Amino acid sequence: MRGDRARGVHAWDRSILLWDVYFAVAWLATQTMLLGAEHPVWSGRAVAAGLLVPLVPWYAVVGRRLLGEDPPDERRSRYYLAGALALFLPSAVLAGETRILAFALIPQCFMTLRMRDALIAVTATNVVPVAGWALLWRPGDEDLLVNTLSALVTLVFSAVVGGWIIRIIEQSLERAELIAELDASRHEISRLSAAHGALAERERLAREIHDTLAQGFTSLLMLVQAVDAELDTDPAQARRHLALMDETARRNLAEARALVAGGAPADLAGASLPDALDRLAARHEATLEVTGPVRVLPAGVEVVALRACQEALTNSRKHAGSSARAEVRLDYAGETLTVSVRDDGRGFDPAAVSRGYGLAGLRARAAEVGGTASVRSAPGGGTTVTVRLPVPAAVAAAVRSPTP
Repeated sequence: MRGDRARGVHAWDRSILLWDVYFAVAWLATQTMLLGAEHPVWSGRAVAAGLLVPLVPWYAVVGRRLLGEDPPDERRSRYYLAGALALFLPSAVLAGETRILAFALIPQCFMTLRMRDALIAVTATNVVPVAGWALLWRPGDEDLLVNTLSALVTLVFSAVVGGWIIRIIEQSLERAELIAELDASRHEISRLSAAHGALAERERLAREIHDTLAQGFTSLLMLVQAVDAELDTDPAQARRHLALMDETARRNLAEARALVAGGAPADLAGASLPDALDRLAARHEATLEVTGPVRVLPAGVEVVALRACQEALTNSRKHAGSSARAEVRLDYAGETLTVSVRDDGRGFDPAAVSRGYGLAGLRARAAEVGGTASVRSAPGGGTTVTVRLPVPAAVAAAVRSPTP
C-alpha cells in the first residue's frame, strides 16, 4: 500500500498511455513514409517495413511493462532494447525513412537504462543507421553530409533531453523514498502520540485517584481503627466516628462518580472555591483565611487549588502529629492565585524525601496549568506547602479595571 502511493508521484506512471500513443503514432508515421518512398526499390522497403512489424508486440508485451516499473529491471531492459534495436537498425540501414522511429526508441533508452548504457544505446541508434546506409547505398556527398549532420544533431538533442529525463526519474525516486519515509514517520508519530496520550491520561487518573479516592479510603481505614478502639470504652465517640465514616464514604462515592463522568470535583459542584476549601478545612479541623477580591476562575485553576489543598491537609494529618494545627490561606491576587497550607507539626527534611507520589503529583498538577508548587519544612519546625497558579490575562485585566 505504501509503495503504491509512493509510485503514484512518478510522471511516467501517470502518462504511460501517452507513451503508448506516442509509440503508435511514430510507428505508423514511419510505415507510411517508408511505403510511400521512392528509394530503395519496393522489395527493400517491404523488408524494412516487415522488420518493424514485430516491434509492436515486442513493445506491448515487454517494453510497456518495463516503462511502468519502479525502477525498471536492468537485465530485462537490456534484453528488450537489444531486441528492439536488432529489428530497428537493419530497417534503418535499408531505408532512411525508418529513422523517424528512433524518436520513439531513444526516450525508452533513458527511461529503462543507466545514463552510461543509455548513451551507448542512443549513440548506436543514431550512428549505425547512417553509417550502414552510407556503406550500403553509396550516396552522394550532399546526401551524406545532410544525413550525417541530422544524425549528429539528433544525437546531441537526445543526450540533452535524455539527461533531463534521467534527472526527472532520479528526483521522482528520491521523492518516492521521501514520501515513504514521511509516511512511516507519520505513522510512528501517530503511535507515539497515542502512547503519550495514554500515559498522560494514566498519570492524570493516578493523581485524581490519589487525591480523592485513595485519601478517602485512608480516612475510612483510620476511622475504622478508631471505632474499633472506642466501642467498649467510649460508645458516643464511636458513634460520632461512624457518622464521619458515613459522610466520608458518601463523599468518596460522589468523587468516584465525578471522576467517571469527567465533571468537576464533588466539593466544587455548585459551590465557589472558598466554600469548597472551607468545607475541606472543617473536615480536617483546620482554619481558612481568604484574602483578595474573590472571583470565579477557570475550572482547571480551581480544581488544582482544591486538589493541592486536599493533598497538603491529608499529609498534615498523617505526618504532622495528632496535636498539630493546620491553617489554609487562599490569596486572590491580580495575576496569581496562591494556596498555602501550614501546620506546626513535627516537620521533615524535604531533601530526604525520594519516594512517594503526593509531592511529585502536586508539582505535576500545578505545572499543567503553568503554576508552581513548593514545600518548606524542617524537622521540628512544621511544614508549609505553597501552590501559585497563574490567572488568565482576561480575568486579571477585569480585576485591574472593574466595570463601573
